[in-house]
Amino acid sequence: MNEKLKEKTKESLSSVFPITAIVLILSVTLVPMEVGTIALFLAGAALLVVGMGFFQLGAEMAMTPLGQGVGGRLIKCRNLAVIAVVSFLMGTIITISEPDLQVLANQVASIPNQILIWTVAVGVGIFLVVAVLRILFHVGLSNLLLLLYVLLFLLAFFAPFEFTAVAFDAGGVTTGPMTVPFIMALGVGLSSDRGDKEGADDSFGLVALCSIGPITMVLLLGIFYQ
Repeated sequence: MNEKLKEKTKESLSSVFPITAIVLILSVTLVPMEVGTIALFLAGAALLVVGMGFFQLGAEMAMTPLGQGVGGRLIKCRNLAVIAVVSFLMGTIITISEPDLQVLANQVASIPNQILIWTVAVGVGIFLVVAVLRILFHVGLSNLLLLLYVLLFLLAFFAPFEFTAVAFDAGGVTTGPMTVPFIMALGVGLSSDRGDKEGADDSFGLVALCSIGPITMVLLLGIFYQ
């Protein structure tokens, strides 16, 4: 446990240190700040490193086994309706708990937070179902991604300009610390129990497909939301 925590803390430090150094350099050269503000910033950076270390440790210990377990059980279930409903619910629920989504919702003042959060979460849930069905039916990832992104950019032409940037930022929600471990572990659980040579390859691509969901749903929200 201690070794794992040290490893995760080092990973957090390597992620936080560069941006901390850049901000400190800017605060000394281009945008001078008060000493108290710099001290608060450094204290926040230190707490962020520790907090991210514990968070990543918890995600690895809880979310990864959970995702693999759910994926392993789903692949043994022959009922497509059950697989689709469970995948949708898990994708939606795990996205709602994503910290990145809360930050994004607070920055879009023109849309109520809950509407944007649920729109993004439902988009992830729908496309997680698409990703799971792709694994079950052996659909090629590259062709599917090409088709979906063509449809996505066509949809972007009809959406209001103000929503385009928000929509593509919403796609980053699926790269957050809560969503990625679970979705990737779910893919591993689904493909590992399939028992064929392409199973390992099909475990990849779930995050790429799920990223399309929030973009699509926010663009649709921009078209239809008044």
